[in-house]
Amino acid sequence: MFDFRKSIRSFKYAWAGVRTLFYSENNAKVHFAASAAVIIAGLWLGIRRGDWLDLFAAMAFVWVAEAFNTALERVVDLVSPKYHQLAREAKDLAAGAVLISAVFAVLIGLLVFQKYLPWQEWAGWFGYRPDGPYDQFE
Repeated sequence: MFDFRKSIRSFKYAWAGVRTLFYSENNAKVHFAASAAVIIAGLWLGIRRGDWLDLFAAMAFVWVAEAFNTALERVVDLVSPKYHQLAREAKDLAAGAVLISAVFAVLIGLLVFQKYLPWQEWAGWFGYRPDGPYDQFE
C-alpha cells in the first residue's frame, strides 16, 4: 500500500543529498556555473525544443555522474580511512567517469550551439575567408 509520509520523507532525503552535493563539492559549483551559462545562452539564442532536450540530457548526465562520484568517494573514505591502492583507483575511476561525461556534454553543447552561432563571421575576424587564397588549389 502507498504510504504518502514515506514518500515525503524519501524526497526530503533526496533533497538533503542534493544540498550536500552542492555545498560540499567544489566541482558541483563548477557544474552549476556551466549549466547556468548553457541555459542563459540557450535562452538568448532561442534554441528549439529538441535542442533543449539534448542540452538538458547532457547536463543531467554530468550531474548524475558527479553525484555518484561523490557518493562513492564518501563510501570509500568510510570503509578505507587509510590509504589503499584499490581505494585510490576506485576514486580515480569515478572521477574519470565525471570527466568523460563532462567532455561529452561539451561536445553535445558544441553540436547544438553551432547551429545558432555565426561561426563563419567570427572566423573572418581571424583572417579566414571561405573564398580566400585556399580556394585556388581546388
